[in-house]
Amino acid sequence: MTPDSYGVETLQVKRFKKAESKSVLDHIVQEHPIALVYNGISHAVMMATPTNVDLFAKGFSLSEGILTNLKELYAIEVHQSELGITVEMTISSRAFAALKERRRMLVGRTGCGLCGIESLEQLQLDISKITIEPSKEWLEQIPVAISQLKDQQKITALTGGAHAAAWVVEGKIMALFEDVGRHNALDKLLGYLAQENYDTSLGFVVMTSRASYELIRKCAQLNISLLASISAPTSMAIQLAKQSGLTLASFCREDRFVLYTEI
Repeated sequence: MTPDSYGVETLQVKRFKKAESKSVLDHIVQEHPIALVYNGISHAVMMATPTNVDLFAKGFSLSEGILTNLKELYAIEVHQSELGITVEMTISSRAFAALKERRRMLVGRTGCGLCGIESLEQLQLDISKITIEPSKEWLEQIPVAISQLKDQQKITALTGGAHAAAWVVEGKIMALFEDVGRHNALDKLLGYLAQENYDTSLGFVVMTSRASYELIRKCAQLNISLLASISAPTSMAIQLAKQSGLTLASFCREDRFVLYTEI
């Protein structure tokens, strides 16, 4: 990986240590606006690291329930301008009609919050029910997977500023994606899993972030039955994990973790 590519920029900075300073080149994680457009209508603008943009758009579309599967995505084009990145997607008439109805009802949930709703009455924390059973052997594989993360986090190694989402099968990381936003990293991973037709009953997701409610919802939407996070869970994440049947393990560090829902 070279600087000024793969989501990383270089910047001249002054580094201080005690009373001394020196000018050095620093590596900075990129954060750009990405507009997601469906059948000519802009639905959301997300701040994300501009890598694997097509996978991000696919994962977002699936995890937010805009598409039920990638067969409903007929075409996708990524365009870059001085303002940012635009992803133009052509989707099925069914998916587009459902999206327009969602916009009409002002239930505009995004990957990082509940933007677009006007009152608490509109807040509906419905969540998909998971239909597959996690393997108890996966709990033994969590520390093994955690030990592999550092070597595969290329953007984080340079910048210290990215989250990672990884897919684990039999204790081995099969795919890993990074982004400045934890939900974006997960969407990139989910887009990849869907594109490559991975069987989500065979593995689980590991995240380098805290476990917040939107990560639970996105995993449940794709029928992923176990999420392991390095940092703490939120109360809403635990509530939704129990509601959906997702197994949630957090504070996954070295050979230790805390299980918040029973397997």
